[in-house]
Amino acid sequence: MSRLGAFIRGAFGLPRRDREAVGRVKALARAAGSFPPETAFAVNEIACADPSCPGIETVILVMEPGVKTRAFKIPKPLDDVTEQDVRAALGS
Repeated sequence: MSRLGAFIRGAFGLPRRDREAVGRVKALARAAGSFPPETAFAVNEIACADPSCPGIETVILVMEPGVKTRAFKIPKPLDDVTEQDVRAALGS
């Protein structure tokens, strides 16, 4: 069911953010690393039409003060991202 939701959000070109899922993944990212408290996170679900892309992926941006913003990609819809996925993506 979550895949269907992700497909519908991405199919019309204007992805709708699921605040609960975004907040959940942000919390997992914060917990997965030893980031300073002022670190900001952005989480987005992106639908890629390129055949070499996994289709729908979740992108986590980690923005630490004084450090270049880093992007971590998880080849799953936002609703399917697990703690293990976040830890693997962040290398923690």
